[in-house]
Amino acid sequence: MNEIKTVCVYCGSGPGSSPRFVEAAHALGKAFAENNIRLVYGGGSVGLMGAVAKSTLDHGGSVTGIIPDFLKTRERALTRVQEMIVTPDMHERKRLMFEHSDAFVALPGGIGTLEELVEQMTWQQLGQHSKPVLLANIDGFWEPLLALFAHMRATEFIRPSLNVEILKAERIEDVLPRLRAAAARAPEGTRELTPELASKL
Repeated sequence: MNEIKTVCVYCGSGPGSSPRFVEAAHALGKAFAENNIRLVYGGGSVGLMGAVAKSTLDHGGSVTGIIPDFLKTRERALTRVQEMIVTPDMHERKRLMFEHSDAFVALPGGIGTLEELVEQMTWQQLGQHSKPVLLANIDGFWEPLLALFAHMRATEFIRPSLNVEILKAERIEDVLPRLRAAAARAPEGTRELTPELASKL
């Protein structure tokens, strides 16, 4: 059984239009702290990124921030975290976020959040890892993306032989149970990227 000790959260560097997005980020950080799960995230102190990290810390949890050097000022790197890793570029950031995490959660966010999420789903689809990937579907935020995935299946671009398990939770209290259930089902799969894939990042 694959135990979940660290979770990477992808999310927006802004708060979004609904107060429920920030509330969800706060609740997720609290849940991590109370369950002794370390948060791995993008390292900033603004938007949903800052909300989930500060909540984890405020409730006694542990946080690893991973931020590229050029974003330290723009996203105001959070100095309170127990561990801050500064990378030379986005590729190194994403590789280290993967290596430090047992599972991935996407809160609402923009293009960067989407890109990071879809990359993990692609690697999973191609058999490069078996770590759970979950959409925190707050206020139905991810419904348009889920509809697109359904369309891709219907048009046979997501084929049964290359399917990916898309986990979803509308409520924050369902996130950890669903991640743990998925981890329990997964084989003792890839915990690190293959050398070939890592060398391309």
